[in-house]
Amino acid sequence: MFTGIVESKAKLIEIKPNQSNISFVFESTLTNEFKVDQSVSHNGVCLTIENIEEDQYQVTAIGETLQKTSLGNLKLGDFVNLERSMKADARFDGHIVQGHVDQIGFCKKITDLSGSWQVDIEYDATLGNITVEKGSICLNGISLTVFNSKENGFSVAIIPYTWIHTNMHALNEGDKVNLEFDIVGKYLAKLHKPFIVK
Repeated sequence: MFTGIVESKAKLIEIKPNQSNISFVFESTLTNEFKVDQSVSHNGVCLTIENIEEDQYQVTAIGETLQKTSLGNLKLGDFVNLERSMKADARFDGHIVQGHVDQIGFCKKITDLSGSWQVDIEYDATLGNITVEKGSICLNGISLTVFNSKENGFSVAIIPYTWIHTNMHALNEGDKVNLEFDIVGKYLAKLHKPFIVK
């Protein structure tokens, strides 16, 4: 389990296709704190550390993960947001994040507000996911607060610290983003669906 509070970034230095899977080799200042078999969030996707060599490590995304996330669009030199799993005795600074991306969204617009940034996101509402005003969303592994919530989109405000210390500053209009919707909202949405007798 994660909280959506990004600890660091990792630079993609090698891509290894393997049948329907892709192995990624990253370089990070956190590598010396990782252990093989550890779960680490990469842009909001929970991946297992498979191999560690000095400041580099390898993870693999299977076909299912590549279809439902934006990991398959990564290019050499790209940076991903990293978060290790939550400690039981740590402060809960973000919100409950599982590292299981629900769907891909698209960055519709980025507005510079002279000290912060507004990012507008669109997503496919037919998949049943919802946001609520002032609720939580995990976007590329970052816990953010929703505003301008509507059926197929929402906005988030990015403060300078988040802009600099995550890969948000590299986001462009039209880019794909990983979205994990609030777990409480997902349960409520499911309970709200009418019971259908077949």
